[in-house]
Amino acid sequence: MTVTQTLAELGIELPDVVPPVAAYVPAVVHGDLVYTAGQLPMSGGRLPATGKVGGEVSADDAKAYARQSALNAIAAAAAVVGGVDRLTGVVKVVGFVASTPDFTGQPGVINGASELLGDVFGEAGRHARSAVAAPVLPLDSPVEVEVIFRFAR
Repeated sequence: MTVTQTLAELGIELPDVVPPVAAYVPAVVHGDLVYTAGQLPMSGGRLPATGKVGGEVSADDAKAYARQSALNAIAAAAAVVGGVDRLTGVVKVVGFVASTPDFTGQPGVINGASELLGDVFGEAGRHARSAVAAPVLPLDSPVEVEVIFRFAR
């Protein structure tokens, strides 16, 4: 099954690539890898929420935002390799969670990204991962996700 077919089966529409908010590009190719810039959970041109997880943002909501960030990463990677079906798997995910000092559930939040990537890529979606707390993220986003994908040339 192709990635396009899997997305359709899951009822997921690939979003437009989120334009950069500073001096960078959304994704770059190196060899057979695609590195995405940090992706925020932008949807429809805006953040769904701002603030800290464990404060203004619940862990469950943040998990959904991590999922959207991963979906935005898929879109960014697909755009630089000529389509989503050229993406063949996931190598690494780095997730950042803007959280209150007492919040320790960063891995559960970033599971939103990891679970989506597993759903979309199956066994090829298994990846190494880091989930890191941050005092603040760009635009006061609750989460940010970077992904390294493999792709077929």
